[in-house]
Amino acid sequence: MFKHIPSLISCICALFFLCFISCSKEKKSTKETITIGTKKEEKKTGLQNTSTVPVMLDNKGIGPISSITFEDQINTELSDRGAQLFKAKCTACHKARKKMIGPPMAGIYEKRSPEWVMNMIMNPDEMIKKDPVAIALFKTYNNTIMINQNIPEEEARAMAEWFRTLEE
Repeated sequence: MFKHIPSLISCICALFFLCFISCSKEKKSTKETITIGTKKEEKKTGLQNTSTVPVMLDNKGIGPISSITFEDQINTELSDRGAQLFKAKCTACHKARKKMIGPPMAGIYEKRSPEWVMNMIMNPDEMIKKDPVAIALFKTYNNTIMINQNIPEEEARAMAEWFRTLEE
């Protein structure tokens, strides 16, 4: 009678082992599928939420600049100074014509008002907290904060003039 107990225990252990393996495989494969799908999506776009940044030419942003008028002709002296300032202060995160850590500057006035651009340069902290376009850009560019470099109005204006010379 006790002769069959070891084989019965072996059968029960084998059943538990098979159940355990089959259950753990289902959970593991589900997790892998979710993770792989997320990683592929991030690699594919490189950025998140790229289509959610609105074009708002009437938005002037938040900061000291409420109105700016560009002359018909580009002020080349001011533009040259703006290019130098941009190279010195902005190229760690921005390129003129390519996406990098931050957006490119070429064609910026097709998407943003000059006031918004200058306010973003001069007041990025408050813009990222309160301005809908700046918040959308913040999310699109992987929650990367634009560093406030305390750029004065004259320098921001020079960079704004240089941005006019850039074609998309």
